[in-house]
Amino acid sequence: MADPERIQTPTTLPEDDFERSLRPQGLDDFVGQDAVKAQLAVSLEAAVAREEALDHVLLAGPPGLGKTSLAQIIAAELGAPFIQTAGPALERKGDVAAFLTALEPGSVFFVDEIHRLPRALEETFYPAMEDRRLPITVGQGAGARVVTLDLPPFTLIGATTRAGLLTTPLRDRFGIQHRLDPYSELELGQIVRRSARILGVDIDDGGAHAISARSRGTPRVANRLLKRVRDFAEVRAAGHISSDVADAALDLLEVDHQGLDRLDRAILLVICEKFGGGPVGLSTLAIGVGEEQDTIEDVYEPYLLQMGLIQRTPRGRVATVRAWEHLGLAPPPSALGLF
Repeated sequence: MADPERIQTPTTLPEDDFERSLRPQGLDDFVGQDAVKAQLAVSLEAAVAREEALDHVLLAGPPGLGKTSLAQIIAAELGAPFIQTAGPALERKGDVAAFLTALEPGSVFFVDEIHRLPRALEETFYPAMEDRRLPITVGQGAGARVVTLDLPPFTLIGATTRAGLLTTPLRDRFGIQHRLDPYSELELGQIVRRSARILGVDIDDGGAHAISARSRGTPRVANRLLKRVRDFAEVRAAGHISSDVADAALDLLEVDHQGLDRLDRAILLVICEKFGGGPVGLSTLAIGVGEEQDTIEDVYEPYLLQMGLIQRTPRGRVATVRAWEHLGLAPPPSALGLF
C-alpha cells in the first residue's frame, strides 16, 4: 500500500517508489547473507553459461530479510522477465494456469508466501516444475478430456516465512534452497548508510549505529526506522542524524534499545503482570493485548524468542528472567527456579 507521505527530491515521488529504490539491484549491492550470495552466484553463472533456466529456488526466513529483493536480483542477473504473485492470491487452478501459460522463455516466476498456497493447487505446480508441462481438464463429466500444454523453461522462486508448513512433495521440487538469517548490527549499519545516501539523508556513523541497534536484525525495519528518524531530524535537528538525534527519535517512536516496540512490551507485561510470568495460552495472550493470534505468532513472537525474553511450553508462553529484567520488574521465585 502506498504511503501518503512525500519527500522532496529533484523529482517528487511517492514513498513506495523510494522503498523500491532502496532495494539492491545486484548481488554485489546486497549486504549480508554472504554464504547464500556465494552459492547463488555459482548457480547463476552456471545457468547463464549453459543458457538454461536456473533451477527452482526456495527462499526461507523471517519477514523483511530480503527474499523479494533476492528474487528480483536473480531475475536481473539472468536478464529474465520477473513475474510476481503471492500464495493467497492464487485461489483456483485457472489462476495458476493463467500465470504459467503467459510466461516467456527463461522467466522468473516469484510466489511470495508460498506456504499459504491452497493445497489443492500444489499438484498443478508439480508437472510444471518437473517436466514443464501443464495438464488442463477440458469439459465436464463423461466428455471431459485432459489437454497437456508445454511450458517454456522458467524458474519458480518461492518465498516463505514458515518453511515447516510446506508439504514435502512441493519442497523437494526446489533444487536450490536457502534460508536467510537475521543481520548483524554491522551489516544493518551498512544498509542504513546506503539507504541514507539514496534518500539524501545526512547521517553520521553514530546515528547509523543507533538505528541499526534497534532494527531487530531486519533490513526492512532498519529502512522504516531511518525514514521516521529522518522526519524527526528534519523537524528538530536541521536534518542531521547523530546518535543523540536518532536515540531521541526512536524514544519518541517507543522503540527501546533492544528494538522492542510498544506491542512487544505489552505482550511481556501481560505475561508478567497479569499472569505471574505464565504459562499463557496464545488465544488468551491475543485477547490480553488486543491483537490477532497470527500477528503475535508470526510478527512479534519470533523476535521475543530470539532475544530470550519468552519461552514456548506445551502449556503456553512463559516469560524468562530476562523479560522481567527488561521491564524493570522483580522476577518471582518460581521464575528464578525455572531459568
